[in-house]
Amino acid sequence: MRVRTQKKRSDILDIAARVFLEEGYERASMAQIAARLGGSKTTLYGYFKSKEELFVTVAFAQAEKQVAPAFESLQHDAGDLRTALLRIGVALIGFLVSPEALATHRMVLCEAGRSAIGRRFYECGRTRGIEMIASFLENASRSAAIRACNFRVAATHLLALIESEWLSPVLFGVAQSTPSSVELHASTERAVEVFLAAYGVKRDP
Repeated sequence: MRVRTQKKRSDILDIAARVFLEEGYERASMAQIAARLGGSKTTLYGYFKSKEELFVTVAFAQAEKQVAPAFESLQHDAGDLRTALLRIGVALIGFLVSPEALATHRMVLCEAGRSAIGRRFYECGRTRGIEMIASFLENASRSAAIRACNFRVAATHLLALIESEWLSPVLFGVAQSTPSSVELHASTERAVEVFLAAYGVKRDP
């Protein structure tokens, strides 16, 4: 019986990411990935049962590297609400407009109407992020930092605000270049201000 290892799994994800970016989801094949890996399709299927599962795992692994630490920090953050939201917002939009994330997003959009890949991608990424932010907001409400509300809806609104200035223009090629860190920080500040104006607790002067 073949022994699965974390290193082999990581190697598969790294190689699969390159193949998907070069070929696109539809043209990429498990045979191509196995050939680049220097092994057989049998080995590949021992780790991932389908190309769809491998693609979703690759996409999720990208987010884990860049965004997950910021999401995780929310669960232990006892500091200023605005600062915490700004931190997660900057990390999130920075990831979403990166070339790798944009290429993945475009591939998912192309395939979403033909398979369950769009739903799986949404559940592994966005749904998890919404749930983590909603949990953070609920905790913040206990210290009267924000008002009581439907926290899942509030988290959805926050994400939409964070994405609003840059994601669509970059995704559809309207923006001619990747926004700078200064631009992303400024747009996130505006998003957080709008969010807090709607959900924040007004303090008496």
